[in-house]
Amino acid sequence: MQFVAYLNFDGNAEAAFDFYARCFGGKVTMRARYGDAPPEMPMPAEMRDKMMHVRLEVGDQVLMASDAMAAQCPYTPIKGCSVSIQLDSPEQAERIFHALAEGGTVQMPIQQTFWAERFGSLVDRYGVPWMINCPPAR
Repeated sequence: MQFVAYLNFDGNAEAAFDFYARCFGGKVTMRARYGDAPPEMPMPAEMRDKMMHVRLEVGDQVLMASDAMAAQCPYTPIKGCSVSIQLDSPEQAERIFHALAEGGTVQMPIQQTFWAERFGSLVDRYGVPWMINCPPAR
């Protein structure tokens, strides 16, 4: 079993996933636009170039998303949850935290805590809440 977060965006899923691929050192392995849908699935013209589905792979980890269709599923910002990342080194945690924080809002600056070598939380420029965690060395 594998739990995979599936995010919804307000029309900027492709830009977000291109950024995440650079930030995490991963690769976008699938991009399906609403305009790629078969004729029997008519899509609104304004959604033609938006992401129906985008998939990012980082090692054996997967993150997926789409752009919300206003008519069927209006976009609502993510609330009540965060994407949590577990990292092996404080340096890696700091690098990823600062990359995600650029243009976003830091909720808790990355720092050493009683439970982690490094921990920080933020909402990135695309509205996605993240928790960056590097457990103590064992």
